[in-house]
Amino acid sequence: MKRFGVGIAVLVAAFVAASAHASRYMRVGIYDDAQTLYGPIDRSMAQLEQLHVQELRVNLYWGGKFGVAQSRPANATSPNDPAYDWTLYDRVVRYANQYGMHVLFSVYGTPPWANGGRPLNYAPKRATDLRNFVFAAAKRYNGQFADGEGGMLPPVKEWLAWNEPNNPNFLAPQYKRTSKGWTIQSALDYVKICNAVYQGVHATLLRSERVGCGVTGPRGNNNPSSSRPSVSPLAFLRAVKKDGLKRFDAWAHHPYYAGASDQPTTKPVGARGNPATAVTLGNFRDLTKLLTQLYGNKRIWITEYGYQTNPPDSLFGVSYAKQATYLKQAFAIARKNPRVDMMIWFLLRDEPKVGGWQSGLETYGGKRKPSFAAFMQQAALSSP
Repeated sequence: MKRFGVGIAVLVAAFVAASAHASRYMRVGIYDDAQTLYGPIDRSMAQLEQLHVQELRVNLYWGGKFGVAQSRPANATSPNDPAYDWTLYDRVVRYANQYGMHVLFSVYGTPPWANGGRPLNYAPKRATDLRNFVFAAAKRYNGQFADGEGGMLPPVKEWLAWNEPNNPNFLAPQYKRTSKGWTIQSALDYVKICNAVYQGVHATLLRSERVGCGVTGPRGNNNPSSSRPSVSPLAFLRAVKKDGLKRFDAWAHHPYYAGASDQPTTKPVGARGNPATAVTLGNFRDLTKLLTQLYGNKRIWITEYGYQTNPPDSLFGVSYAKQATYLKQAFAIARKNPRVDMMIWFLLRDEPKVGGWQSGLETYGGKRKPSFAAFMQQAALSSP
């Protein structure tokens, strides 16, 4: 009887372990607006289906060239306000639904009417304007909104607040001098942005919706006096905590490598030789540890990652073979972290000029790199 009990205990333990392992599901995705949002989406979606893509990251532009709100809406919380143009976004949501993919909308870009005529990388003067826009978007894509064709628009359940707010390309200014010294202005502005997106999405009262904040770039110099000030990911995380950020569902980060000689496991050397100014996959545990200290057991999203190739990029690119190898290693590292729920590769296809990004799974001319098959294999591991 005792031996039988031990046997049952072993079987139960094995079942629990197997169940825990089976429940570990990291969604794999692609981020490439040029091939999806405003590109040849019919061709691209067929490729993404072949790649077993589960998550499609798409920028939801509030302002800018592809912005939904080119003018101030009279009724900002209504998706039907005539100032809103959702055409591009309805299209991509329908396509993604047709091919069985989740959409991750990354809300970005302030229209001039909301920030005093400044570029789209400046925060809105009133966070309420952003919150109202996001509520209208979340309401439109809540799965219960009539599409005007006798059906309902498919739901969008994952959202991101902005993109790389610790990088001046996406949020400016990064620092502001006060009577007490330098202040991390980007963190102050971002707390308002993240709160606005979180509140706007969750005001729909759908419990299945999730908002990722952070969306931080991999490095920053923490030097307000430099020619291009930026904030490191860990310093930014500490700053938003100090400035009052309390509520989000996941913390997102982009743990890119630094140079062509770096493997995914390479620990970074950040600004002025200080490794604390960068977070790559090589020291991703540092981010997980700090996030736990500040916010507990929050989920983590890797919403942008990739290796550029040489050819054509002779400065930052690696060989085609190394790109495929590093892709496999990177996804394996992410899977080992039980907090990581998704990992998104940037791009599907190389950008046309070397000055852009050449991390595509195929060349700009459409030739598949070995990483195409490598990505397909990794995505298949996550397919439900």
